Amino acid sequence: MTTDPTFTHLDDNGQARMVDVTNRDVSVRTATASGCVKLSSTVVALLREGGIPKGDVLATARVAGILGAKRTPDLIPLCHPIALHAVDVKLEITDDGVSIRVSVKTADRTGVEMEALTAVSVAGLTVIDMVKALDPSASICDVRVETKSGGRNGDWVRD
Repeated sequence: MTTDPTFTHLDDNGQARMVDVTNRDVSVRTATASGCVKLSSTVVALLREGGIPKGDVLATARVAGILGAKRTPDLIPLCHPIALHAVDVKLEITDDGVSIRVSVKTADRTGVEMEALTAVSVAGLTVIDMVKALDPSASICDVRVETKSGGRNGDWVRD
């Protein structure tokens, strides 16, 4: 079986494999991802007042997002373990929940899109964990890559 050469995560037999990035140049690579957690108006009000019984939701979610970025290769089977040089997690209370934006940076042979996406997801899950008793309908939405730079494919920005 011959596979599409642009889909490099499969070998000639169609089996999943980790891509060999040994011959790629080390370059500065960045990625930014975003997402949101939809919450009830009651929980949004409690967040703004600092009244969530489990504590500081945004601070906890920020640290969780950083940890999520660092642990990405432990969670995503074919993701390369790379050194992360910066992880910036921004959370903002909005009228309908919490917006999350994460930027990740490295100087390595492969990109950091998965690390940024994982950080957004883990930060969002942490928000939900801290408010689920107050809002069982809380949900994560719109997790996506916004920008990436570096590497052989260059820069990309979501329209």
